Amino acid sequence: MPRKNLAPCANRPLLAWTAEAVRNSRSVSRAILSTDDPEIAAAGRELGFEVPFLRPTELSRDDTPMLPVLQHLLRAVQDDSTIDAVILLQPSSPLRTGRHIDEAVALFQSQPTGSVVSVTVVPHQYNPYKVMQQRDGALEPFLASEYVPGAASSALPPVFVRNGPAIVVSRPADILAGTLYANPCRPYLMQPEDSIDIDTPFDLMLADAALRQRTSEGPA
Repeated sequence: MPRKNLAPCANRPLLAWTAEAVRNSRSVSRAILSTDDPEIAAAGRELGFEVPFLRPTELSRDDTPMLPVLQHLLRAVQDDSTIDAVILLQPSSPLRTGRHIDEAVALFQSQPTGSVVSVTVVPHQYNPYKVMQQRDGALEPFLASEYVPGAASSALPPVFVRNGPAIVVSRPADILAGTLYANPCRPYLMQPEDSIDIDTPFDLMLADAALRQRTSEGPA
């Protein structure tokens, strides 16, 4: 999805939903947008983001990891020691709200070290204990365990997956040292309906419908 952050979603560009979450958060004191696209940069400024630079081309490829992007941002803007934490908010998670941000930051502040990442529960049908593989033309469990195919979902241990992630909270020193998910990395649990991560046009369609429903009902 080229230039995904400007894609229309519930009558707004996708980026606008993250801007709204930032405005509704009590925890964010400075919102900085990193992009290599001048049009996205202009839209970000209109939405209230700082855009102090355009990201270098070598950090803007489809396969660029997030860590070097954040390292570049910190080196570009960290002109003092007042940055206590970096809150990564990817625009591809438009259902994340200011409340979610504040709760994740509170969890982060409750521990002296480490990081926080948002997760959601893996649906029972995709639980790794239910996943099968094919061997010699026949299906067999992917994981060898005491859990067997057909076991009740309630008997399976819950497992979690990063939901985008919608939120990561980490310390600048850890990021500059080479890790975004510093240990102990604690989970901030979000509901599936708040965890749509937009990778495809179908994901965008789902988020559009969910946001239209949410806005028609008013603030939660």
